[in-house]
Amino acid sequence: MPKVKKKRVGFTIDMTPLVDITFLLLTFFMFTAKFKSDAESQQKFTIQRPKVTPDTTTIPQNDLAVIKVAIDSVTLDTNYYYELSNETDREKVWNSIEGLNEEQRSSPQLKVSVEVLNQLVQNTRLVRANTKFAIDADRRLRFKWIDDAMNILRKNKATVFNFVTEKEGM
Repeated sequence: MPKVKKKRVGFTIDMTPLVDITFLLLTFFMFTAKFKSDAESQQKFTIQRPKVTPDTTTIPQNDLAVIKVAIDSVTLDTNYYYELSNETDREKVWNSIEGLNEEQRSSPQLKVSVEVLNQLVQNTRLVRANTKFAIDADRRLRFKWIDDAMNILRKNKATVFNFVTEKEGM
């Protein structure tokens, strides 16, 4: 006996959800796409930025010159102070500056103007080229004071220097 075959029924796909998904994807890609600006498209170079990690090193103790920028507690004026950790270098650098009296020459730290600070940095680099520099500044100061100190270091080709900071939470 022959089996009765069932008639094949065609299937239909509802296109409404497919169109909805297509338009959702289209609007998603339109909103998240980043287009190049005119400046970026005309740019002829790429910048590779350095990768950084938290630095836990300390400031070196030997052959260190510190530029301190602080507010005088008496006169409330902002002043530069310069000190060298190496005593023999300090004596040579202090003797190369004109206008210092005997008390200042024996002092480990000098209160200086911008011009004298420039001479001190220059003479420090001449006496010992591998001297490390650090800037220790009060956080209440305007950036102009620190910028002037950085420009002096930059002018004297001391482009690698440290900032003295406190650890967070202290």
